[in-house]
Amino acid sequence: MIDAVELQFITGALRAICEEMGAVLIRSAHSANIKERRDASTALFDARGQMLMQAEHIPVHLGAMPAAVEAVLGEEHAPDRAWILNDPYRGGTHLPDITVILPIFSASSRSGEQGELIAFAASRAHHADVGGPTPGSMPADSRTLADEGVVIEPRVLDQRAIEELVTRMRQPEQRRADLRAQLAAGRVGARRLSELQERVGRAHLVEAFTEVLDYAERRTRACLSQLEDGVYEAHDVLEAREGDLPIVLAARVAADQLTLDFTGTTAQHGGNLNCPLAVTHSACYFAVRVLTDPEIPASAGAYRPIEVIAPEGCLLNARSRDGPSEKAPAVVGGNVETSSRVADVVLRAFGRALGQGTMNNVTLGNEQVVYYETIAGGQGACPDADGPTGVHVAMSNTLNTPVEALELEFPMRVVQYARRRGSGGRGRHSGGDGVIRELEALEPLSYSLITERRRHAPPGADGGADGERGRNLLDGEELPAKAMGTMQPGQRLRIETPGGGGYGSA
Repeated sequence: MIDAVELQFITGALRAICEEMGAVLIRSAHSANIKERRDASTALFDARGQMLMQAEHIPVHLGAMPAAVEAVLGEEHAPDRAWILNDPYRGGTHLPDITVILPIFSASSRSGEQGELIAFAASRAHHADVGGPTPGSMPADSRTLADEGVVIEPRVLDQRAIEELVTRMRQPEQRRADLRAQLAAGRVGARRLSELQERVGRAHLVEAFTEVLDYAERRTRACLSQLEDGVYEAHDVLEAREGDLPIVLAARVAADQLTLDFTGTTAQHGGNLNCPLAVTHSACYFAVRVLTDPEIPASAGAYRPIEVIAPEGCLLNARSRDGPSEKAPAVVGGNVETSSRVADVVLRAFGRALGQGTMNNVTLGNEQVVYYETIAGGQGACPDADGPTGVHVAMSNTLNTPVEALELEFPMRVVQYARRRGSGGRGRHSGGDGVIRELEALEPLSYSLITERRRHAPPGADGGADGERGRNLLDGEELPAKAMGTMQPGQRLRIETPGGGGYGSA
């Protein structure tokens, strides 16, 4: 039997292991995308693929990594036999997010014998490039996975696999180093969990896994039971190249259970805003954490009281076509932008003012160098506080690439990086301001922009004003929310990010 004190000890130990895995990954990686922006997540799973704990890294990875572990559960596992995948229809999110999974075995009681599978260590990292026609593998106009890069179905990750994969991607030395960093993170997780097992015993540790999951479930149900029973409705749109795409939600609260029903959302479409169901789950789980208690352990237990309904074939549960995986519908924008809108509609249904609602994805590069960035903006105001300025909102939790690191590594100059004053919506409490990021090319570069809230402003709540819409400009000429093109030396790309909505009448 696990008492309350030991439960907190085990919970803290699992969280610390995940955090250390993340530190190893970030400090071992070579790309600015991971070592500077920290666009990566680490987690531990039990032998059945249930998420035990995740480090507080990237919310969009929150509910999606369990699908990756599930994709390899039935494989033949052995100590130090790692697995890799990025296929969005087989456990991935979008192709740049590569997941590496390492099984963890208990210590054998007899020398030379393999112990019992007790857990998995997993890491997911956004690689700056995974091949395809567009540097950075984040094209604004993709229609199939083949347009977005190399599709990796679940396979063993060994030296041969690494060499085979990185030769199909830009900057192969950097890709190779980042994959090795993910392997190192998994091995640290396995070592630390083995040390914890030595301390408490295998049977006791496995029992503790169950207790941690049940504890998270109890706390989530306690928070949900404080919400008033009923149906809460909301809708919003995504700004596709061909027009707006509606997202519809009916959130039903019944005692300590929450059902999020997206029936009525538009069908999947020919662009890249399609969402694998795992990404939709991530966005819903993040919003529920905001509405309940962010201190609840981020584990599978916390999400047992939540049911997500997204009809197959809709934008939020994209269906892969029969045939080669490369011909499946594109999803690169779904992971970054559609996920943000899903979180928005859940929060809006419960009366929250919304933040910028976009990651402001900017990719610049050529065949030799690739730069990818998500840019901060304004957060929505709360009923009792102003929204923060210049933060990564909702499904993104990365840092920026520091100006010094950017100018040292990439052929560009930062002309301006500043607060976009007055862009937050006014109210009793005001929304946070967005930022301005203007970059000058120093050599020929292609660019790709996947952004949102350029046509529709982030809404305020309870009488609060909307935040300002974002803007994309090339040499002063306004670009649409989704845009691609080339820059010559001296040309400047300017991103003005949205502000957050205000709360309450001013």
